Amino acid sequence: MRSKDVTNTQRKRNREASDWLLRNSNPNLSQDERSKFEAWLDSDPENCRTYSAAERLMGDARQAIQSDPGLANIKVTSRSGAKPIVTTLVAAVLATGAFLAFDGPVRLEADVIAESGEMPVITLEDGSDVQLNASSAISIDFTEKRRTVHLLRGQAFFRVATAPGRPFTVEAGETSVTALGTAFDVRYGNTETDVTVTEHAVQIDTVGNSSRSIQVDHDEQAVYDHATRETRVLPVDSLVALAWKRGQLAVDNAPLSAVVDEMNRHFGGHIVITSSMLADRRVSGTIKVADTDDALAFVKKALGVKAIRLGPLIFLR
Repeated sequence: MRSKDVTNTQRKRNREASDWLLRNSNPNLSQDERSKFEAWLDSDPENCRTYSAAERLMGDARQAIQSDPGLANIKVTSRSGAKPIVTTLVAAVLATGAFLAFDGPVRLEADVIAESGEMPVITLEDGSDVQLNASSAISIDFTEKRRTVHLLRGQAFFRVATAPGRPFTVEAGETSVTALGTAFDVRYGNTETDVTVTEHAVQIDTVGNSSRSIQVDHDEQAVYDHATRETRVLPVDSLVALAWKRGQLAVDNAPLSAVVDEMNRHFGGHIVITSSMLADRRVSGTIKVADTDDALAFVKKALGVKAIRLGPLIFLR
């Protein structure tokens, strides 16, 4: 876990530095783009410092490539039969991919990051408590008038300290959740954002419902669909919804893809489903997702699948 204090300006600068780093990894970057990059560096001394920090992260990615024989020794042979060479382009693509895989952009923007297998509880400056699910990240933007937490990825449970006249809001993509009470959970997924209220209520504003706010009460869950931009509210058992805090996942007829997404939070490598048909197969039960071996055993028994390990990867077929 790592924390730091950044402002909105610095957060914007971090995103710009990450963007420029990825652009500069292209060996065919145009002279016009290079000039724009130099102008960006010269416009503020902090830009140079932030870009250097991003380069250090890229350096970590390159180092990881060099330490992996399977990546460091990738050869490209010309059609003319010339001896194998390691090309600049391949190196750039690998380093860029590793930078993204190592969460370079998120690490530049986040104030707190929970690594795989971590579920830390932190206390914010106002006394509010936040528990992050594994592989989750937040940035914090507190002012005298507002308290805003950006859920950059993953899931977090919030127990909000009372502060009249100073609203507490969690932003997750297109969803904005403002506390009207004390405790709620936000999960920012790939296809939907889920908000589960365990105490009192929250107000939800989304891009899809910009004309009105939705109030969600305790023991209710709001599900915002990223594709349709529609929100539905349904009753929920908070003990089941918050099973992740105990390292578990309780599902009822859920697709295997959703289960694997949760397993990947706790796994240092990556679990890959080899077919869309398998990804859509349904699973029910309580799964110990924090224990990858136990979770795999559950899935193999429930669906009759095979798990093949290749280094940090596990393929389900």
